[in-house]
Amino acid sequence: MIFTLSTFPAQFLTTKTTIDYFPQNPKSLILKQCKNIKDLKQVHAHLIKTRLLHRAAVAEPLLESAALLLPEPTIDYALSIFYKLDNPDASAYNIMIRGFTKKQSPEKSIFWFKQMIEHLVCPDEFTFSGALKACSKLRALREGEQIHAHIVKLIGRFGYTEFVENALVYMYASCDRVDLARQVFDEMPERSSMAWNSLFSGYVRCDYWQEVVDLFREMLKSGVGFDEVTLISVLTACGRLGELELGEWIYDYVVVNRLVGNNSLITSLVDMYSKCGRVDTARRLFDNMSLRDVVAWSAMISGYSHSGRCKEALAFFRDMQNANVEPNEITMVSMLSSCAVLGALQTGKWVHSYIKKKNLKLTVSLGTSLVDFYAKCGCVDRAIEVFKGMPFKNVLSWTALIQGLASNGQGKKALKFYNLMIQEDIKPNDVTFIGVLSACNHAGLVEQGQGYFISMTRDFGIQPRIEHYGCMVDILARAGLIENTYEFIKNMPIKPNTIIWRTLLASCRVYKHVELAEEALKHVIRLEPAHSGDYILLSNLYASTGRLEDAVTLRNEMKRLGIKKSPGYSYIELDGIVHEFSAEDKVHPQSREVYKAIEKMMERIKPVGYVPDSGQARLEAEEDDKEASVSHHSEKLAMAFGLIRTSPGTTIRISKNLRICVDCHNAAKIVSKVYGREIVIRDRNRFHHFREGLCSCNDFW
Repeated sequence: MIFTLSTFPAQFLTTKTTIDYFPQNPKSLILKQCKNIKDLKQVHAHLIKTRLLHRAAVAEPLLESAALLLPEPTIDYALSIFYKLDNPDASAYNIMIRGFTKKQSPEKSIFWFKQMIEHLVCPDEFTFSGALKACSKLRALREGEQIHAHIVKLIGRFGYTEFVENALVYMYASCDRVDLARQVFDEMPERSSMAWNSLFSGYVRCDYWQEVVDLFREMLKSGVGFDEVTLISVLTACGRLGELELGEWIYDYVVVNRLVGNNSLITSLVDMYSKCGRVDTARRLFDNMSLRDVVAWSAMISGYSHSGRCKEALAFFRDMQNANVEPNEITMVSMLSSCAVLGALQTGKWVHSYIKKKNLKLTVSLGTSLVDFYAKCGCVDRAIEVFKGMPFKNVLSWTALIQGLASNGQGKKALKFYNLMIQEDIKPNDVTFIGVLSACNHAGLVEQGQGYFISMTRDFGIQPRIEHYGCMVDILARAGLIENTYEFIKNMPIKPNTIIWRTLLASCRVYKHVELAEEALKHVIRLEPAHSGDYILLSNLYASTGRLEDAVTLRNEMKRLGIKKSPGYSYIELDGIVHEFSAEDKVHPQSREVYKAIEKMMERIKPVGYVPDSGQARLEAEEDDKEASVSHHSEKLAMAFGLIRTSPGTTIRISKNLRICVDCHNAAKIVSKVYGREIVIRDRNRFHHFREGLCSCNDFW
């Protein structure tokens, strides 16, 4: 609006707003009626002409309007006003500090605080809170501690106020020093919900999920009222910890207090239920939301992925696209995780292309997810390419690549990257060493594996977990040192689990060590109900050593105990669609064509050495049906489907939820040679790259 002031030039006259006189203290006029920069400049001109600008009570409202209150504050104009002030006091500096923080220039806010101290202007509580807020945005711990020191020096003059204490808690929490934030918090005589929320925020930022839950229970006991911001932090922690009971208590509170219209709160509930395995409950909440933003969609996709319902995650993502909701980084990470589980290479590549197209920042989280995805799809070259292109890498990034290379049979290359990691002064963690030991395992490097096992504790202070001992058992057993392996297991400082004994059992099958295989199975059965695979391993060992009666007896024992083979599923992605096959599957819409392709495939591979292993047939199959049963395993159905649906020379990629059987492994080797195809099968344990009749696992898995 335009002001009519008796002292303004004629060209400023207007009939829209008439002010009879300019007040001696024009604060309310400036703060309330200056709606844009043009209004502000007119008032500024009048104040200069009347020399009222020299009065702090007049100049500071003008400064506040320019720096903070206008719809589009102009910090440069505020600076021009500030520099004309004769002796700016703390209030003027406070406005500039707040103004720069608001304009997303918190580093300049800290500069102005330093200027204020150098010009001997004594800060007040608003100065400190403003400067601490700037430190919080920058996560500038050193500067925040220096400001805290100033506060301590001046405590005798004005004492701590809740305003300043809240700012200190938030600053330390934002800088990931929740220990110091908690110390300030505990020393506060009174704590508002703002102080509690600041501490919650810090715990969430540092992934201190148990501390969030414990703090909330403490908050409930103290009788301090909480708000939606509190509940969102607590729900996030409940999801990470699987604290379903507390999460449902919060849900009941939301319903009783009629907060279901709060989309952020409902989204947090969706996330909580998803991560606690209650995906269908989460979906009902999602479907009832009036507005569904990218956070809500991402929470559902993450929930499906987290619960292993990866096909549903991909389908839900397509629904998200149809709803014209732009995905964010969290969506992309969840999608890549689902694609990695399913081996959905084409869909994952589309996600990667989308990331590039939208110029999404390749953060550590997103880059690591891409590395993991490509490695789990058997594309190690692409995984390395993405890794090298990441602007920032942390220990998780290096670990993802090392594990990916190891599981793809490139153990020596994995160790090369481990050495590069050490050269870059990135400290490995316990998961890194699982990858390193796996690399030694797949490369047959026994002595190096033993050296790295010792290095864990000696050089990095990492105590081996059961997984590390499992890797060492695998290293020794894979090298054929079966007796040494058994001695190693007996001398372990922690009790061996079923995985340890199963590893020994699998190795005994390869090296035909019946006695220790029987011992291993006894331990497995004692520790937990044995799976069908445990019995089948020993049964196959009996058969391969000529003890056919023992093999039959063991199979009959399985029948008597009601032990059935776990259902196996194989997945193959074509044209962005993931196809699922189970043994003797007749559900797939193209099953007729697939079974015809199986017959042709068998006709071509039998003359060059493939002999069906009837021992791998389902237990209840009649003798005449055993060969047909073996030929209709899920891996072979997926292979046949890949052969008829892809052009010659194309790599066939299959994912299997269980360990690939010996018969399918033998068949895949010969198919790769006869058809001139590379076949990549990822089973529960590792990758098998079949080329020219050979497998990258060297027939040991």
